[in-house]
Amino acid sequence: MTSTFRRQFPNSLTILRLFLAGAFFAALNTFRYPDTNVLWANVAIALFILAAITDAFDGALARKWDVQSDFGRIMDPFCDKVLVLGAFIYLAGPRFVIPQQVAAGSFFTMSTAIYPWMVVVIFARELLVTAIRGVAESRGVEFGSQWSGKAKMILQSIAVPCVIFLAANFLPGEHAWSRWGCRFFVYLTLVVTVWSGIPYILSLREIMKPKKEAQP
Repeated sequence: MTSTFRRQFPNSLTILRLFLAGAFFAALNTFRYPDTNVLWANVAIALFILAAITDAFDGALARKWDVQSDFGRIMDPFCDKVLVLGAFIYLAGPRFVIPQQVAAGSFFTMSTAIYPWMVVVIFARELLVTAIRGVAESRGVEFGSQWSGKAKMILQSIAVPCVIFLAANFLPGEHAWSRWGCRFFVYLTLVVTVWSGIPYILSLREIMKPKKEAQP
């Protein structure tokens, strides 16, 4: 492989993920619970999985070929957040509301088991980590991804397609096992997402410690 190909290919995968995210949102936007355009909901699942696969390869190839770039450092997490956070916003939206649950005045009205407050928690975690990274880098401290953050991303990438699959194909409003399946994925993801932010908060304590002046 040429050096030019090695430099460009990981970044091309990153940009491809952004386009796949757009296609994912477009496909998911045609679905409405319980049975409007279920086929397109399943197409959206395939697009999300394909986008998640590009996430697994772009960074790995950049490190393997030693072609990390500022473009990749900026765009890789940006594309990840567009895909995953955008997915959670959609799954907490009106297209996944269970009409009969709303009519009955039930507390549980979302076929996905995802509610706006959960999206706020996930967003808050991402904003906090981004802020901590900004402080660290302003002090000249290397601030790469931690293993807890990678575990969070992997779980979110599994939970999103699983929840869409259950909500679109097995009607959680009618089947208890499907409803509990969605809740399992969602609450596990929520707990791991919050937990994954703790190591970053602890690292901030070390970053903020005043530097000891060198002895003359």
